[in-house]
Amino acid sequence: MEQPHLELILVNISGYDRPGVTSALTEILANYDAAILDIGQSDIHHTLSLGLLFKTYSNVSGNIMKDLLFKASELNVQIRFTPISVAEYEEWVTLQGKNRWIVTLLGRRLTAKQIAAVTSIIADQNLNIDSIQRLTGRVPLEETAESRTKSCVEFSVRGNPRDVSEMQSQFMQLSGSEDFDISLQEDTMYRRCRRLVCFDMDSTLIETEVIDELAMRAGVGDKVKAITERAMRGEIDFDESFRERVSLLKGLDESVMRDIAEHLPVTEGVGRMMEVLKRAGFKTAILSGGFTYFGNYLKQKFGIDYVYANELEIVDGKLTGRYVGEIVNGRRKAELLRLLAQVENIDIAQTIAVGDGANDLPMLATAGLGIAFHAKPKVKATAGQSISTIGLDGVLYFIGFKDSFISDGSKSKNY
Repeated sequence: MEQPHLELILVNISGYDRPGVTSALTEILANYDAAILDIGQSDIHHTLSLGLLFKTYSNVSGNIMKDLLFKASELNVQIRFTPISVAEYEEWVTLQGKNRWIVTLLGRRLTAKQIAAVTSIIADQNLNIDSIQRLTGRVPLEETAESRTKSCVEFSVRGNPRDVSEMQSQFMQLSGSEDFDISLQEDTMYRRCRRLVCFDMDSTLIETEVIDELAMRAGVGDKVKAITERAMRGEIDFDESFRERVSLLKGLDESVMRDIAEHLPVTEGVGRMMEVLKRAGFKTAILSGGFTYFGNYLKQKFGIDYVYANELEIVDGKLTGRYVGEIVNGRRKAELLRLLAQVENIDIAQTIAVGDGANDLPMLATAGLGIAFHAKPKVKATAGQSISTIGLDGVLYFIGFKDSFISDGSKSKNY
């Protein structure tokens, strides 16, 4: 009498989803003591796609498939069986040793053209897409200018890219030409446990440069603008331009600062982002070449944990045209990021930095995840990750949050 031999069978089920489908099918496998080797399920608009790979023996495999077929008919779902060889399974097991990457697409609306272009680059790098999930809620059919919809899709990709730098460069070029944002991250342990997010302030958390606001109130707006342009041309460094601009503010009344602070144009998405980060246990910091007066105002407003910026000297209620302490420039921002990681007892890979300017580049390069926010092309290209199409709450999607978790405080840590 022939001895039973090992059989590996892949089952694919599709059809209208309802509670109990997976339970009913796996119960049949349990009745025959079949071992489930792999399982995956997704639901798109109530349409179920379920895959089961199980191990059994030839003396019972026919009965298992018969019972599954009858149950599928009863549940009104389609079922397909595919035999898998031991060699195929062992090859699949070896793929587990390959790297996994997360590719995140983000924008007001994502198109088939954008997704086709991204997946083409992924395929050219000999990578395989394991899973795709939508992180944002469904986009309404009718949109208005005020709706400010967001659309985000996350790809889990497995394999060893031929050239990571080339893939990153292609992604960034594509995002610029097709008006969407994209992030490429290796799916390491650290990506799943980020704990500190550091932000630039001017043109990042707020939609203005405070020193320009102060200069206009002091009647020296054109002079400050000219110094800024010289710095951007590389004629003077940040420290020198900072000293020159601050000196022009001499005599400005302190009450002006209070008025500017109370009317700061906060960037879209900041309130939502800060609320979620705080609920999820993240520490947040402002590392700014701007001024502590305004950083502390935002700290109180949003519950930010740390503020490091430049301190303007005030005597008898007037700005003296001088500053107190060390200038917070690009180098100092990177130093402060490392210091805060030590204070919080976390690895530097668990940090995130977000900024828009050239003086943010050292900080962005130091952090585990550096994100250029509505930045100049040079900053965007150097940073590697960027958000240019939506508000600052786009950071949440690069971390891996889903809208369904964000809207439910009890689930906010599930990502």
